[in-house]
Amino acid sequence: MLSPLEESLLSLMMVIIMFGMGSSLTFKDFRLALRHPQAVGVGFASQYMLMPLIAFLLARVLNLTPEQTVGLVLIGCMPGGTTSNIFAYFSKSLLSLSIMMTICSTLAGFIMVPLLMEFYTQGIDDAFRIPPDQIARLLFVLLIPTLIGMWLRRKNSNIGAVIELMGGILGAIVIVFLVVTWVPRNWRLLAETGWEVYAAVILVGLIGFAFGYLFSRALRLNPQKARTVSLETGIQNGPLAALIVIMTFADETQQLILLIPVMYSLFIVINSTFATLFYRRWTRREELARDQAKVEPA
Repeated sequence: MLSPLEESLLSLMMVIIMFGMGSSLTFKDFRLALRHPQAVGVGFASQYMLMPLIAFLLARVLNLTPEQTVGLVLIGCMPGGTTSNIFAYFSKSLLSLSIMMTICSTLAGFIMVPLLMEFYTQGIDDAFRIPPDQIARLLFVLLIPTLIGMWLRRKNSNIGAVIELMGGILGAIVIVFLVVTWVPRNWRLLAETGWEVYAAVILVGLIGFAFGYLFSRALRLNPQKARTVSLETGIQNGPLAALIVIMTFADETQQLILLIPVMYSLFIVINSTFATLFYRRWTRREELARDQAKVEPA
């Protein structure tokens, strides 16, 4: 499903993204996050409570195979990715909150993801399950470039800003390259894949958007923060899930499990684009309403 070159590029992309993510942060940002403790907490709960459960229930309802179930649950357990930060920016949500939620879920990932995967994949043949220590080791290793990026940003803010920009550009180039090379080569696989898989990879993101928003509003976050949590909940780190599968399995088992993270990564961009356009229009209506409210008393 992925050529050796694409697997290498995927690994390189994850290092670049984590390096760039760290370079975008300063230790002061964590203090600023304390201004939105409830929002960060709600986002964390949405990420690690709602999404794994949504993925697990979808796999049961759609009667997915054990391999597909592992792939979908892995997507549900993933921390947020930098893609959510991009869509948060264009949707006029709170970008700073989105970045902090991504960082918090990523830092906690090497503990939470193995625990959740162990819990939600009970009863599945051990040949298809991902060892928790394998997940923890990989996620811990990926934290190293994040911490190095933060250290460089603290030492020299200009170097940190350049690395952040380069990380974003290179990461985007690698993603585009993978999509452009993968889809034409695997069009037959896409044509032969059952509707259950398409429904799973599309619905897990859409349901995540809806439940993330409703959960946030139920806990009394304002609409802008709720939209930020919504995007952060539905947009999971698909490339990281694919990398975990590649580093864990081989041969046919790898291909069967890898199908879900790869297809999710393709469709979440489409889902997120529509969600962003919807939220952006929603935000504009709120801004117009506030402007009118200021003018009318005068």
